[in-house]
Amino acid sequence: MRDYELVFIISPEVSEEDIPQTVEKVSQFIAERGGSITVVDHWGRRKLAYPIKHFLEGSYVLTQFRLDPQQTVELEASLEISEDIIRHLLVRVGE
Repeated sequence: MRDYELVFIISPEVSEEDIPQTVEKVSQFIAERGGSITVVDHWGRRKLAYPIKHFLEGSYVLTQFRLDPQQTVELEASLEISEDIIRHLLVRVGE
């Protein structure tokens, strides 16, 4: 198990009421694969530095968790195909 940080941007087309559901889907994905989530921090809606998929803003979420390194490939593939998430960055923390 290794420590990771995941920052993802939720599309502005997702309503404010549906954002917690999108965050929960990511959390469930990690938990179902034996991971443990330590921090979920919703930064709120912010303007993007440059357009992504023709969007100028999005809702940022930071998640810190522990997960087996082999499961991260599947996690990133899931984030890529998600229509609600327009961009993500997964970083290994520590050694």
